[in-house]
Amino acid sequence: MIDQVQREQLEEEACAVRDRAYAPYSKFRVGAAVLGGSGAMYSGVNVENASFGLTTCAERVAIFKAVSAGERNILAVAVCTESGVTPCGACRQVIREFASDCPLFVLDANGNSRETSLKALLPESFGRGDLE
Repeated sequence: MIDQVQREQLEEEACAVRDRAYAPYSKFRVGAAVLGGSGAMYSGVNVENASFGLTTCAERVAIFKAVSAGERNILAVAVCTESGVTPCGACRQVIREFASDCPLFVLDANGNSRETSLKALLPESFGRGDLE
């Protein structure tokens, strides 16, 4: 569970980093921030590539940074896009690898925020515990 201050910090960071996205092809800039189990926050942006399949989503960049720092538990995710869309299916599964459920805060470019959850976005999911 996260408190209101953590939520606000997570949302602010996701929107702040969005300007750093590398999206010369789609022009669809995404910023993300995740809160790790340690209480540390990690952010990321989408990074596109001329070979489109090599593009990496902001959510995965943030999670991979968290994992690289030693995190193995994600407590919350914030995603900021122009229109306030939710994470793609691949990102949902990557989030699931490090959280059985967690709040996801989805923001648009105007700062409008709504809350959903991983379970709502990825019902009947499976994770590492299901493969052991």
